[in-house]
Amino acid sequence: MIQLIPAIDIIEGRCVRLSEGDYERKTSYDALPLDMAKAYEDAGVKRLHLVDLDGAKAAGPQNLATLEQIATRTSLEIEFGGGIKSTDALQAVFDYGATYAIAGSVAAREPELFDLWLASYGPDKMILGADLKNGKVAINGWKEAVDMTIDDMIARFAAVKQIICTDISKDGMLQGPAFELYKDLQTRYDAIDFTVSGGISSMADVERLNEEGLRRVIVGKAIYENRITLKDIEKFGAR
Repeated sequence: MIQLIPAIDIIEGRCVRLSEGDYERKTSYDALPLDMAKAYEDAGVKRLHLVDLDGAKAAGPQNLATLEQIATRTSLEIEFGGGIKSTDALQAVFDYGATYAIAGSVAAREPELFDLWLASYGPDKMILGADLKNGKVAINGWKEAVDMTIDDMIARFAAVKQIICTDISKDGMLQGPAFELYKDLQTRYDAIDFTVSGGISSMADVERLNEEGLRRVIVGKAIYENRITLKDIEKFGAR
C-alpha cells in the first residue's frame, strides 16, 4: 500500500502553495501549520512533508520554530526540507525535531558534503531531493537548473535509499503527476523508495500510483483545495 504524505509548505510561518515552484504565484491559506499537522494526525497520517520555502531561498532554515512546534505537539514523523546547506543547518533540523532531512542543492553542488552526511547520519535519515525541470535537476528554491539528471544523481550517491522526486512543471497545477516518470524510476531502481511529488489532483491519482507500484506520494494543494478531504485520507489509510 502506498503511503500518503501530506505536505505543509511554509512562508513566514504560514501555509502556502506555489504553482510550478514560482514564488510569485503563491496561494496563502488561513490554516496554521500546527493545526493542519494535528488534523492530519487525527486522520491517521504517520508522516508529514514540511518545506521551509523561506529557507530554500536563504542560507539556512528560517522556520525551525514551526518544525519544533509540530514535532513536540504531534507524534508525526517529519521529513523537513528547505535551506539545509551546511552541517550546522542539518544538525539544527534534527535538533528541532525532524525525523528525516531532505537535501537537494547540496547534493548537486557539494556532493562530497552530502556523502559525509550519508555516512554520518545514515541513509535512513537522509532523503535526496531531486527536483526536475525539463529533465534537469533544479536547486536553490527551483530558481537554478544544473546539468545533471536524476539518473546522474542516483549513480553518484549509491548509498541513497530514499528519493523525493518532484516534477516542477506539475507542482501545484492539480493536473495529475508524471505517472510514467515515477513508474519507470521505481521499476529501474527497486532498492530505492521513491516519493512522488507534484500534480496530485484527486484520490484517483493516488490509487493509480498505488496500482503501479509506487511506495510514497506527497499530497499538498489538492487537500487545501478540498479535492482530497481528511475523510478520504482516513479511509485510504484504514484499508
